[in-house]
Amino acid sequence: MGHFTTFIGTRRLAAGSLLANARTILATAPADPDASLLTFDDRTGRVVDLDLRGDAAALAARYPEVDDAVAPPAEPADEEPRGRGRPRLGVVAREVTLLPRHWDWLAAQPGGASVALRKLVDDARKAGAPAAARRAANERAYQFMSALAGNLPGFEEATRALFAGDAPRLESLMSAWPADVRAYALQLATADAVAP
Repeated sequence: MGHFTTFIGTRRLAAGSLLANARTILATAPADPDASLLTFDDRTGRVVDLDLRGDAAALAARYPEVDDAVAPPAEPADEEPRGRGRPRLGVVAREVTLLPRHWDWLAAQPGGASVALRKLVDDARKAGAPAAARRAANERAYQFMSALAGNLPGFEEATRALFAGDAPRLESLMSAWPADVRAYALQLATADAVAP
């Protein structure tokens, strides 16, 4: 299930599904209509626009609480004629251009070129996973910080520390920030904080 966090100004108001955030916003609607309400996607750190029109039933219809992990994949509406490959397994045929020596090496591998290429890609993905997770966490935290903390003291230095991977300096630079903003930014900056 998607996880989202709503801030009113610099105070965390709600966390959970889009529906839970929308319900909390409506239940605690601020007396000040100009109050800054921002909802963030915890996976990306980006602002999400919520449509709060209608009653509770309209909100529930608009933002159903569906667990993405157990939701069945969407079936294609029209059955297209099958081409090459194994479409039921998710295999997609595409063109790959290599030099003759590369094709010779691939052909000599157990299982042939396709198996060897899949293994090479999987190995490269595994080897690069920690760096990719770190980049995603930095980007996620930066998106949030840009939207909500851009005018806070030390913002630019904090972003430099974020991308430099200097966690102690980042925490030090954010020490004067509102507690909820600081805690959420640090949560997003943690590489394994949010499952993709």
